[in-house]
Amino acid sequence: MVYVTRGLVNVLLDFAAESEPDELTVSLAVTPAAELEGIEDVPPEAPVFTHFYPPDAGKSLTAVFGVDLSVPAGQTQGRFVSHPRGNLEVAKTDDLHEAIFVAVPPWDESSLAAFDRSGRRQPLEIVDAEPPTESLV
Repeated sequence: MVYVTRGLVNVLLDFAAESEPDELTVSLAVTPAAELEGIEDVPPEAPVFTHFYPPDAGKSLTAVFGVDLSVPAGQTQGRFVSHPRGNLEVAKTDDLHEAIFVAVPPWDESSLAAFDRSGRRQPLEIVDAEPPTESLV
């Protein structure tokens, strides 16, 4: 089972709609279910996708050095990709990760699916939970 918060899903689908007709790739990170507010029926140790790294962060550095410097190495467990003209499946050109979320138009929850690194569809549960409040201090 792949778990993701409704808030993250809404943001990612909005990003995809705004990027259309271009494809979009976004790195995703998890929070253990035990650290989330308002979550039930999910094992406490289960990873829940809660955060993303902005898709434009570090783009100029990547263009110069050819390496994605915007996302800390090993800090993302998933990837969101949009397929504005494609099928709801992992494409050969997608950046693979432990979990891959693929979305297609009309950019709603029914047009989102989760896959494993091999491209096999995984059960997806969208949870109504809030990630813990973070501070820069």
